[in-house]
Amino acid sequence: MKTVAVIASNSFTGSHFVDALLENTKAKVIGISRSPEYNSIFLPYAYKKKKSGRFEFHQLDINKNLREMLSLLDREEPEAIINLAAQGEVQHSWDNPADWFQTNAVGIVNLTNALKDRKYIKHYIHTSTPEVYGSCEGGVKENYNYQPSTPYAASKAAGDIFMYALYKTHNFPLTLTRSTNVYGMHQQLYRIIPRTIIYLKMGKKIQLHGGGIAKKAYIHVRDAADGVMKILEAKNPSELYHFSPNNEGYAIRDIVKMICEKMDRDFEKCTETVPERKGQDAKYHIDSTKARKELGWQPKIKLEDGIEEMINWVDDCWDEIKKQPHEYIHKPSL
Repeated sequence: MKTVAVIASNSFTGSHFVDALLENTKAKVIGISRSPEYNSIFLPYAYKKKKSGRFEFHQLDINKNLREMLSLLDREEPEAIINLAAQGEVQHSWDNPADWFQTNAVGIVNLTNALKDRKYIKHYIHTSTPEVYGSCEGGVKENYNYQPSTPYAASKAAGDIFMYALYKTHNFPLTLTRSTNVYGMHQQLYRIIPRTIIYLKMGKKIQLHGGGIAKKAYIHVRDAADGVMKILEAKNPSELYHFSPNNEGYAIRDIVKMICEKMDRDFEKCTETVPERKGQDAKYHIDSTKARKELGWQPKIKLEDGIEEMINWVDDCWDEIKKQPHEYIHKPSL
């Protein structure tokens, strides 16, 4: 590949995809995000001071600058587009559901419908979420029914369904990916693992919604990026792959307890139970056998090692992290 575009290159996972592309390919990488490039502590390719001349950033919004985005893509003609553009944060999607549907459904429909006839695109890889399945146990496979429990999940499902229609009727080169909870260095500070580390350092209580019994399966962001790299290398990838760890996951309280132990803090003294969030799914357990067999993909990084790495990252960047917002700040879609 000569050129790859990463839409939402500022996002946690998107920035790691940029990093993986710069490290493992010779392609020119076009980064597109609605915000200016973030502080280097959130961008692995900048944090490592290996920002390549092969990377080019453009500040464009899928909702507000679609025409300019399409002009850029037509000019650069990337063989692959990796799209992570999404309005995230499940809990806050209840406050203004239409805002989530604007990006995750309408924005995606407008973009992919415009791209469906671009012959230069060989791969269109779109990051979805297992939350479209609702609470799922038993290692659900890729053909599981959609049962979303939140506006976020419903909006993601709507975008997915439209792209499937393009895949079936227009031979759109779609590959969807659904990963379990992704974590790692450079993650948004309001996410549970970095927030727990930060709160412990600040002496603040960590709130456990519903006692923290909801179960999550965690996959390291570099393992997720490796899955996407293997899709790019595949001759005829499937339309959907799951990426998940080799276990059924951990209760949130057990993740927090693990961090407390690593940081020599008393779990009981550092946490408090608060009411559960609306629509919180009890468990996500998806089956990634297909990716393992067809792509030769395997997760490599153990959760304990990944958390240790994140603690060191927070320690190393503490002076800057203290200045950053530690809670989610909503950016309206329009």
